[in-house]
Amino acid sequence: MKKMMLLGALLVCAAAVGNAQESRQDFSASATGVFGPEVHGLGVQENTLGALGFLASYRYSVTPRSGLEINYGYLQNSEKFTPPGRGTVYVHTRQEEITGAYVYSRNYHNFNPFVEIGVGGMIFTPIRDFATNQLDTKQNTNIGGLAGGGVAYEISPSFDIRAEYRGFLVKTPDFGRADYKTNRYEWLSLPVIGIAYHF
Repeated sequence: MKKMMLLGALLVCAAAVGNAQESRQDFSASATGVFGPEVHGLGVQENTLGALGFLASYRYSVTPRSGLEINYGYLQNSEKFTPPGRGTVYVHTRQEEITGAYVYSRNYHNFNPFVEIGVGGMIFTPIRDFATNQLDTKQNTNIGGLAGGGVAYEISPSFDIRAEYRGFLVKTPDFGRADYKTNRYEWLSLPVIGIAYHF
């Protein structure tokens, strides 16, 4: 009887240790891109030209299906403006994303599909170089909403590969110039592929 009780206690302890060691956090590093629509407003036309960058994310699993995530993204692209009565103007832009999101995921063997929704800021900073032909521009920090979905494929208990479509709804930047203002929101498409480490 004592041996059975001891064995039962050992099994309970082993299960507790196994659950304690289950990874609830992960960090991912990804390549990302940006694609934006053509925006028209107040007689101004604006285009976000496609570019590549990177995204770093930290995710904490509150439950097996729910998690919280923070993201930092960085890329450089060009904003193309056609103000009324003027020619085309380009602003070379450093675009940074700082967002937080709720993530809901499911598990199907090695595949883990997920969706996320959140809020954050998109920082548009003009770079004064030869790719910018309008120098009197200012930084914009615009608040917006994030939504997306993707799938993670587990390649080991510690690593998975992630592919995701993310979208960010944000007010079109005007860089502090009234003649660039559209008063419109745009949906920036931000596809992502990368690798995550669980710890």
